[in-house]
This record gives sequence, structure tokens and C-alpha cells, in this order.
Amino acid sequence: MLRLSGLTLPLDHADEAIPLAICARLAIDRDDLLDWEVVRRGNDARRKSAILLVYTLDLTLRDEAEALARFAKDHDVRPRPDTGYHPVAHAPEGWSGLRPVVIGAGPCGLFAGLILAQMGFRPIIIDRGKVVRERTRDTWGLWRRSELNPDSNVQFGEGGAGTFSDGKLYCRIKDPRFLGRKVLTEFVKAGAPEDILTEAHPHIGTFRLVTMVESMRQTIEALGGEYRWQTRVDDVAMDRRPDGTFAMRGLHMADGSFLEADHVVLAIGHSARPTFEMLHARGVHMEAKPFSIGVRIEHPQAWVDEARYGKYAKHPVLGAAAYSLTHHCDSGRTVYSFCMCPGGRVVAATSEEGRVVTNGMSQYSRAEFNANSGLVVSIEPERDYPGGPLAGIEFQRKWESLAYVAGGSSYAAPGQTVGDFMAGRASTTLGQVEPSYKPGVTPTDLAQCLPAFAVEAMREALPAFGRQIKHYDHPDVVMTGVETRTSSPLRITRGKDLQSLNVARLFPGGEGAGYAGGILSAAIDGIKLAEAVAQSIMTR
Repeated sequence: MLRLSGLTLPLDHADEAIPLAICARLAIDRDDLLDWEVVRRGNDARRKSAILLVYTLDLTLRDEAEALARFAKDHDVRPRPDTGYHPVAHAPEGWSGLRPVVIGAGPCGLFAGLILAQMGFRPIIIDRGKVVRERTRDTWGLWRRSELNPDSNVQFGEGGAGTFSDGKLYCRIKDPRFLGRKVLTEFVKAGAPEDILTEAHPHIGTFRLVTMVESMRQTIEALGGEYRWQTRVDDVAMDRRPDGTFAMRGLHMADGSFLEADHVVLAIGHSARPTFEMLHARGVHMEAKPFSIGVRIEHPQAWVDEARYGKYAKHPVLGAAAYSLTHHCDSGRTVYSFCMCPGGRVVAATSEEGRVVTNGMSQYSRAEFNANSGLVVSIEPERDYPGGPLAGIEFQRKWESLAYVAGGSSYAAPGQTVGDFMAGRASTTLGQVEPSYKPGVTPTDLAQCLPAFAVEAMREALPAFGRQIKHYDHPDVVMTGVETRTSSPLRITRGKDLQSLNVARLFPGGEGAGYAGGILSAAIDGIKLAEAVAQSIMTR
């Protein structure tokens, strides 16, 4: 088979236009095209008067060798790559070694557990939170009644933070082994719509993610894996080696029990602050890393659709429009849109009492009235939170606590219109854009709960973004604070073998360890960690 990339067609093309365009592109007769399959479909909306669909296709031709020879210098025509997943190891039949342990049941931990189970290593997966449906009820308790469960919320529990998100399944990492394809294929097996295999920017949405992680849990259990819920790791047991490094020996649990474990995947998520503190106290090597801080900004979805698609707004093939924006400030700061959620809502995402954190989510339909995204400013340890690996956590907590107070000390979020924000005055009422955050928004001055440099940078960026997306900086657009958990504030450093730099057989990964940013990249990292664990087990 051949792979053809970059084939463009009009938005409303007929089905037969695809094979005709293939034949025209390759200069072959229709009879010479035996079969074709869409691998990926995206859109080019740079010209709103003529939006194009852009296809990548796999083809079967009567004479593929001849076509490859003619297009030898054309990078858009090449042999079809092998996109299948090939495990790096398998447990021997009847294997009875010490079972690997995965800490965390988010995307990274989920796929680490799945791959280990598929290779026959019967992993134990532990999480401080609850199964996804119980966790959902606890999350709604915060949204509807301002009742926070610190162990079961948007951040902790089955599915991880990505469960309450837009469910985006794309990333910009290099993926030469097509591990992302493995992730998407497993999601489809678990109930995701098949279009995630072909859409250039696939997403799932919260409700579908709930049923999918349940299905994948059942698969892991059927393969001999085991889950332990509401199980918090309070300490690690390590043996000191002659060279001063350590090796994993086991885990001390909050209930006083001890779990022997000499291969541990650390997939704890970016909000596992007590675990970060415990690991740092035990000497596990880590370092502060950059992240971002800002707010959630909301616009009517219709405004974004019109700005992006013009007369094609609401076209069923295009769906709800998204955007991606970046502005480099005179101060050297960068302001950018983060985790854009078309047709979604802003949600309460705190995991600690007395703090307010915002995030965005949407359903598969993306049918709600508003679009939202993070409007965030990049920050760096050396300049903004010096003081060691844990300094970023304290920086986050400071602004989250101030946001809690500014919102009224009730888990309501502080909010402000763009018009008031730009004028430097507190909002007392909101305009025509109704905020979606629950349990509620308190009009105020966001400068109370954001660093001054972030306020300055956002004020510079808003008009620049307004020139790119019409109405982006409309005075009635609403901003809700604060967005602090764009990524982990630290990195648990690891070597080429994916083990901790100074703790053998501890495998840190995913968002919490600073090696991923989103569902797909975290899941891919989970696969890599599972492979590293399997290879370590098999070579001991």
C-alpha cells in the first residue's frame, strides 16, 4: 500500500471526488486505483471564502512500484508505514515474579497498566481516588453544592484530570512508532467513536471518557491486573546501594499496610502535591520546571465560529470552531491560549481546601453556548519562583488561595469583564457573556489574585488577539480566575532507561513527572514506561 498526504478538496465535495482527485494527483486511470482509505482528515480555514478539507489516505494501486518510482522525490507519496503496535516483551508462561505497581489511574497510569497487562505482567494499579462514577458524583458535589472531597475530584480518581476536559486526543510530540495510534485504537475498542482514528484534531468529551475508562479497567482486570481504589501512598521504601543511589523496595500506604514492589510506575498527575513533597523529602531527584498562570476566558461559541469560518460557520463537517493564539510581549513574557474547549464550560478544578482553580471541559457534541480557553502567561523558576523543586507548588497555592478569598471564600470564582480588566477597575456586574463556572462567579478585580507581571502581559495580549479573532477582546467577554495547573511545576528527572536518576526501578512519567501535556502524550508516555518496566523485569 501507498500513503498519499496533503490531498485537498472543497468542503462540500461529493464522495466520488476523493478517488477522482487521487487519480488526478498520481496521473493514473481510475481502474488503476483498487482501494483507498482515509487515514486523516483536517481542514485549512486560512481562506474563509474557500475552506478546504485536507486528506491523508492509504491507497492500493495496480502498480505501486511504478508510482513510487515516478514520485521518488515527492514526500507526499511514500510506502504505507507499519502503524501496528509491537510489544517489546512478554512475560514467560506461568510467570510468578513480583508484580509491577502503577501509582495513578490517569491516562499515563491507565496505559502503563494496560500494556503491562497485555504483556502478561498482571500489574497492580493504585489510586487515592475512587472509580470514575463515584468520583463524578464527588466532583458534582463541588460544582453543585460547594463541597470538596480532597481525595476525589477533578484531579484525583479513575481517569485522571483528563476525564473532566475536552478530551483532546492530539499532541505535537514526535511519534515514530505510532504509539498514538495504539492509544486511539484502544480507545475505539473501549467505546470511543471511530472518527478519532481519522480526524486531525480528535476529541471525546467527558461523558464518553467515563464509559471508556470503565471498559479499559475491565480489560486490564480480565488480563490479570488488579485495581486498588482509595489507596494513598504515604511513603516509599528504598534500599541504599554502595554508590549512594537507591533501589525501590516497596510502598507504605496511608492505612498502615506495606506493599512490596521493586518496579513502580509513578503516574501521579500534576496535582499530587503531598506525594511530590514526600518524594523530595526522601531524596528522589527532581527539579523545578516552567509552567503558566492566568485565567479562563469565555466567548459565545457563535462569535468564534464566525471569526474562524465566516459563511461556513456551523457547517456540520467543521463543527464548533477552535483557535490557538500566541503573543510575545515587550517584557519578554509569552501569553497564549491553553486547552481551548469549543462549546464547553469552565469548571472548578481545585483539589485542596480553601483554594480556587479553574479548568475547561466539553462534551463530544461541543454543543454548549460558550467557548472557553486558558489565557495564560508563561513563567520560569529562575525569575518567578526560585527556591528549589517545590517552590512552584507554593507559588500556585498562593494565587489559588487569593482567588478563593476574591471569590467570596465559598469556592465561587473571581470574575471580571475584559472591559473592566483593561481599564483597571473592578467589575461589579457582568455583561452579555454569561459565565459557565459552577458553583458561581463573583465580579471583582482579578488583579487581586494574579501576579502583576501576568496582568500587564495579558493586557498587552488581549488587543493583539482581538485583531486575530474578532470580538476576542470585546468588553463583555468574561474572565474567570485562576488557571494555575497548566502543567506540573516540577520534573522528576529520569534517565534514558526511564528510571529515576537516583532510584532504580522507579519509573516517573506522565504530566505529574513533567513528561507529558494532555491525554494523548500522557498515554504514550505510559506505554513507554510499561515497556521499560517489562524490559527491566526480563533482564534482572
